[in-house]
Amino acid sequence: MPEIPDRPTTLPAAVERFVLHWGDLGGQWGVNRSVAQIHALLYLSDRPLAAEDIAGTLGIARSNVSTSLKELAGWNLIRRVPVLGERRDFYVAETDLWEMVTRIAAGRKEREIDPAIAALRACVAEAEGDPTVGAVAGRRLKVMLEFTETLDGWYAQMLRIPHNTLAKLIRLGAGIVRYLPVR
Repeated sequence: MPEIPDRPTTLPAAVERFVLHWGDLGGQWGVNRSVAQIHALLYLSDRPLAAEDIAGTLGIARSNVSTSLKELAGWNLIRRVPVLGERRDFYVAETDLWEMVTRIAAGRKEREIDPAIAALRACVAEAEGDPTVGAVAGRRLKVMLEFTETLDGWYAQMLRIPHNTLAKLIRLGAGIVRYLPVR
């Protein structure tokens, strides 16, 4: 089990800058700033951290830290780890970037894409049986459903590709188009 050295009183400038920036980005992504800052701190930490240490380092209320840790654990971005001789809970972040991105994508899909598909399917079915829904609205609902289902299928395909192959595919970028048939 990891040994817990004394907590630093201040963060190095680069770490503080990253934590603050990640918190700002979190806000833009619809994630609470504190949640994102705690994730950033744990991601960069070379040792497990207790909630009290996180609160003290970031200047965040202990109750806010506790709530944020639960949210991060719900996304599978952090986990609780035992530390020998300690009764407090300690936390570490997932540090494999591919795994982290995969978990975030899975969470977003579950919370956003799956409900959107369900709602669109219901709307398309309802529109097909309702003569008051115009042809344009009915067609656009179907197109949106098909598009969303296509994205969902693409996501499922990407999950089956090994990370190193996916990294190569991403690096190809728009260059991959040259391998597609020309219309």
